[in-house]
Amino acid sequence: MRALSELRSLPNLVSISRLGLAGVFVLVNDADVRIVLVMAALATDYLDGWIARHLGPVTRVGALLDPFADRVFVLVAVSVFLFDGALTTLGYFVMISRDLMTAVGFLVARIMPSLRPVAFQARFPGKLVTVLQLATFIAVLIRPSAATPML
Repeated sequence: MRALSELRSLPNLVSISRLGLAGVFVLVNDADVRIVLVMAALATDYLDGWIARHLGPVTRVGALLDPFADRVFVLVAVSVFLFDGALTTLGYFVMISRDLMTAVGFLVARIMPSLRPVAFQARFPGKLVTVLQLATFIAVLIRPSAATPML
């Protein structure tokens, strides 16, 4: 019951909105709209953490939901780029490798008893990589050839 009430907190609702943005990303085929969606995902990624830290509440559910929503948005967007032909298969795997390693690391940390008490929290390098990923998405949408060096 507590997890459900935590899920309804404003920061977590902002995180959940990225799942909706991912769904819309699949449905639209206009580069300008997709750029707006990427920018909205970036804004909500910043906003959910800011709200939680400054206005509250910071919750365990939110600590898991935020990176999950990030990974879903990235996976959906990169998959759309692959299916649209904007990314090669190699580019696809380069873009999702960080997300796969994050997921594997999380699972290992949950399986290893000595790592279970470790708190998961956003760190600056992870946020920076997310910003760079989303900047690469914008490059793919504006000029796909410019994205190649970014990969």
